[in-house]
Amino acid sequence: MYTTTTLFLQSQLQSPFSSFSHSSNPFPYTSTLHHSPLSIFNPTRSLSLPATANYTNNPSDLSLTATTSDQKLLTLLRQRKTEEAWILYTHSTHLPNTTCLSRLVSQLSYQNSKSSLTRAQSIVTRLRHERQLHRLDANSLGLLAVSAVKSGHVLYAVSLVKSMLRSGYLPHVKAWSAVVSCLASPTDDYDGAKEALKLFKSVTRCIRMFPDPDMAAESRPDTAAFNAVLNACANLGDSKMFLKVFDEMPQWGVVPDALSYNILIKLCCRIDRKNLLVFVLERVLQLGIPFCITTLHSLVAAYVDFGDLGTAEKIVQSMREQRRDVCKILRETESNLLQDFGTSHDDDEEEECVLRKLLPNLMNPSGNDPPLLPKAYAPDTRIYTSLMKGYMKAGRVADTVRMLEAMRHEDDSASHPDHVSYTTVVSALVKTGSMDRARQVLSEMLRIGVAANRITYNILLKGYCKQLQMVKARELLKEMIDDAGIQPDVVSYNTLIDGCILVDDSAGALALFNEMRARGIAPTKISYTTLMKAFAFSGQPKLANKVFDEMVNDRQVKVDVIAWNMLVEGYCRLGLVEEAKKVILKMKENGFHPDVGTYGSLANGITLARKPGEALLLWNEVKERCEVRKEGNKSDSPVPPLKPDEGLLDTLADICVRAAFFRKALEIVACMEENGISPNKTKFTRIYVEMHSRMFTSKHASMARQQRRVERKRAAEAFKFWLGLPNSYYGSEWRLEPMDGYE
Repeated sequence: MYTTTTLFLQSQLQSPFSSFSHSSNPFPYTSTLHHSPLSIFNPTRSLSLPATANYTNNPSDLSLTATTSDQKLLTLLRQRKTEEAWILYTHSTHLPNTTCLSRLVSQLSYQNSKSSLTRAQSIVTRLRHERQLHRLDANSLGLLAVSAVKSGHVLYAVSLVKSMLRSGYLPHVKAWSAVVSCLASPTDDYDGAKEALKLFKSVTRCIRMFPDPDMAAESRPDTAAFNAVLNACANLGDSKMFLKVFDEMPQWGVVPDALSYNILIKLCCRIDRKNLLVFVLERVLQLGIPFCITTLHSLVAAYVDFGDLGTAEKIVQSMREQRRDVCKILRETESNLLQDFGTSHDDDEEEECVLRKLLPNLMNPSGNDPPLLPKAYAPDTRIYTSLMKGYMKAGRVADTVRMLEAMRHEDDSASHPDHVSYTTVVSALVKTGSMDRARQVLSEMLRIGVAANRITYNILLKGYCKQLQMVKARELLKEMIDDAGIQPDVVSYNTLIDGCILVDDSAGALALFNEMRARGIAPTKISYTTLMKAFAFSGQPKLANKVFDEMVNDRQVKVDVIAWNMLVEGYCRLGLVEEAKKVILKMKENGFHPDVGTYGSLANGITLARKPGEALLLWNEVKERCEVRKEGNKSDSPVPPLKPDEGLLDTLADICVRAAFFRKALEIVACMEENGISPNKTKFTRIYVEMHSRMFTSKHASMARQQRRVERKRAAEAFKFWLGLPNSYYGSEWRLEPMDGYE
């Protein structure tokens, strides 16, 4: 959805250096501006915040007197001989001037290759160490941030933009909005949506601090920037923040466009408000916003996400019939929801108020006639493919394949299947385990000239790995590289590494990890944790620890609870409870709190080590976290609340019953029932009968010992009462052996 910014940058950066000024202001805290009309970023522009002017460098050290070396370097840069310029820079005995450094970083960033990005980063690193970062202008740093985003180094791009703000630079809106846009997209590596909101607020706060708005004109947020941050709000499902950002648009002279309302459709999906979709469409038409088919794409995709394939099919059919009254069709379809509007969500009046501000037409849902589309729109490939994805998710493989065939016979070429359509069919077949048919579809794609992409091959790789066909998976990887000319990515290797875990091949997982890095593919958090999982599951916790240490040293990823849990799991699978507890202690010292997965692994380790006393300590900690959850906002505990799952509580209860800790067992089963978990009474009854049915039957115990057993006996009787076994509460005697005179 947000590739628009990137494409715009590519189109505008065809010749970004032809208009560079040959001299620039070396001091980043002056207000002198050097405008360059042919580049989207002002190449020598240095904006400053008065409050941050804290440099004490001697101006004489930053002289712009051009040396012979600098003149030669600048000549090479003007001639676009970036490689020769880089070599000259590396052999230079002094730090080049501002113009040369900025232009070199800009041209390296523009090349968008891994090596050029590394070189540009090395220049920035050197300048940071020498406290000369102010020698680079806003244009070069902005281009470097965009290049980092394109290369997948989002965290570096974020740190770069933040560093610019701290140093008094304001990045061009195309630069910082590209970073926000990438952050706003869902990712597995970190919570980018929240980071996108923080970055947006930081930039706009700095812009507001400038006394002269014209000075920050090129950094002011535009519609694309606002749409990026609105997308972050939608991905978080935060309707209140969405409204706050939406209301801020007029303050910057920005008007919402069709994409803004498409994102609002996504928000409706996140907050489970299907009845609002028709109102979003009507609002777009009422405001007279230039309409495009992408809004219909979003609508069909939204109904597919809700699992309402019937309504999605009606929209598609109405488009096939060239009808313009889509709003009327949706109103008739959603008539029950519209009649009940405002009654089913009274429990959140604040959210309801937010939605009414976003969609004022909610105030009279059954009033005027629904508006018409400006013209009829025929369904295109994307519309049909969205419906195909719905069939795939619903397990309707036959309908998915049938839709593909129907698209192939359409007269309009705009409706013919593309690589996404074919990939959807491949995915549907892989989900059902029909790998041979999936490969046939791939062959069909190649035969008719529809190029398969990396995603298609990754889906097939995942299918083979799930079926434990690792030989075929490796053959497909070779075919992907050699025959199709498609280079695997980190997802490809993560999939194969996970497949090695399924066949208990930790050595193969390590080999694939090393092969991935040898190809220059940077590991992600999932790569590290998956490899750690391979070693943990194969009983090699020390190797898992080595992978963890390497992950800590990798600045491109962030260690999270999942990584710590893999360490705990590795030791617990061997029953090494003390080592696991040391990891948990270190985990807490680093600011991470154990979650259900951490406690679950530890409970399993305690079971394996046969240390029931440790289970009591673990239960006390779990119980304390559960109490924090009960207290809610009233608790001032620094420890976050915990919602236990069935696996953790069942394991703890099992340990306590076997160890005859009946009082604790009753506390645990009570916690299970409070959390809507049904305890397995049949299992616990069997354990009690097999292990404890003859408890307290000795007639030769001393009086002191008998008195010490009174409390345990009372707990045992209470537990028998919970199980439904005969107990002292009923006044009947519990015996395993038959009474005299009975078989």
